[in-house]
Amino acid sequence: MNDPRHFSTFSRRQLLQNAACGFAGLALASMASDLARAATGPLAVQQPHFPPRAKRVIFLFMAGGPSQPDLFDEKKLIIQKHGEKISPPVDGREVSVGIDKYLALAPNIPIRPRGQSGMTISDLMPHLSKVADDLCMLRSVHTDNEAHAPATLQLHTGVSLDVRPSMGAWFSYGLGTENQNLPSFISIHPFSDVRTYGAGFLPAAHQGTPVIVPNSEKDSAIRNLTDSQATPAQQRRRLDMVQRFNKRLLDRVESDQQMEGMIESFELAFRMQAETPKLVDLSGETKATHELYGVGEKDTDRNGRACLLARRLSEAGVRFVQVTIGGWDHHGNIRGELPKTCAASDKPVAGLIQDLKARGLLQDTLIVWSGEFGRTPWSQDLSGTSPIDTHGREHQPESFCTLLAGGGVKAGLTYGETDDFGFRPISGKVHLHDLHATMMHLLGLNHERVTYRHNGRDYRLTDVFGTVVKEILA
Repeated sequence: MNDPRHFSTFSRRQLLQNAACGFAGLALASMASDLARAATGPLAVQQPHFPPRAKRVIFLFMAGGPSQPDLFDEKKLIIQKHGEKISPPVDGREVSVGIDKYLALAPNIPIRPRGQSGMTISDLMPHLSKVADDLCMLRSVHTDNEAHAPATLQLHTGVSLDVRPSMGAWFSYGLGTENQNLPSFISIHPFSDVRTYGAGFLPAAHQGTPVIVPNSEKDSAIRNLTDSQATPAQQRRRLDMVQRFNKRLLDRVESDQQMEGMIESFELAFRMQAETPKLVDLSGETKATHELYGVGEKDTDRNGRACLLARRLSEAGVRFVQVTIGGWDHHGNIRGELPKTCAASDKPVAGLIQDLKARGLLQDTLIVWSGEFGRTPWSQDLSGTSPIDTHGREHQPESFCTLLAGGGVKAGLTYGETDDFGFRPISGKVHLHDLHATMMHLLGLNHERVTYRHNGRDYRLTDVFGTVVKEILA
């Protein structure tokens, strides 16, 4: 898909000739003209390569690295050896910062089979346990770096260094948006590294729009969305003037995809002012819906609002919604801290799945739940002298668990297995490149064909790697 989709001179001229008027009195002809111009821009709907199983993605990023030994993948050997020194199959290449001895650390909360599928989930996640038969669990996912920043970058962009387009930007580039008044990619409570929702070298229109879910009507979910000092008509005139300058430059250089993307970004921002405030206002949802997500409850309010907003945005036509849920980095006292993190995320995530299913949206919405890596089955003692019950766990990129739901994956399937230590995959090994390729496949895209020419060569999300995990496809 090395298709830059340039505007023609006529299209660019039309893009800049929107009549100045207020939203309340916007004429139907002007609205139709706006949408017609948007349909020729970089966010215009693109045809997939083959029939898709999903239309959109909700990516739930569990920042910090959830502990799969405590949540999904307990091992009899670790339980039997709890508190004893073990010799895991470390080949010397792994960096074990802060660890001078490997003590087996068993989960202290039961992990039980759930539903008809028998998928194993901890009692720490009672709500997720109830939707186990809607989940697809990958037990042998692996990545290339055990430091937070590069591992997070690789999960989001496919590489652990450099500035590359993020997942959402690639999906936006490949498919466009279903709603021309909204971005194709929105990141809720985004990670601090802007590269995780950036467009990289793709046109600027594909970058993620950062959103902070407001706690009150006084707070703004999207910064600088509205201008209290100017009417919509005044804003329209200002934008037209800026766009005329942009057009002059664009006519001189004839082709500049970044400039074209910026032009579309300005126009999209103007259109968003009419629709976005209604979407981020959660007050119109029923009491039962708020309770389903945990909105208004002490532990779950923030993540509940974020997941509920993700559903509203996806339902409105946003192609890729990203939600960051932090608090999973437990180097110390994991037995005391992990229950708090689970309590804050379990109900909102399960509520999202139940809500989508009830609305008939789960079947064509792909949900991906994942951290940047997992945690070791042995303990980490930060002080060097504390009792094992206060220990934490180190980073583990060698294997970790990722959950999928909806969007064409096999429900109730547990795919992959790790060794007796829960350290290395012994079957069903899935690299992040494979995960990305599979996500694209589910949305009807051949990951090898979604490319962009930059610095003399074609780039793609999966670089030169990636194999679709066909075993998990429904």
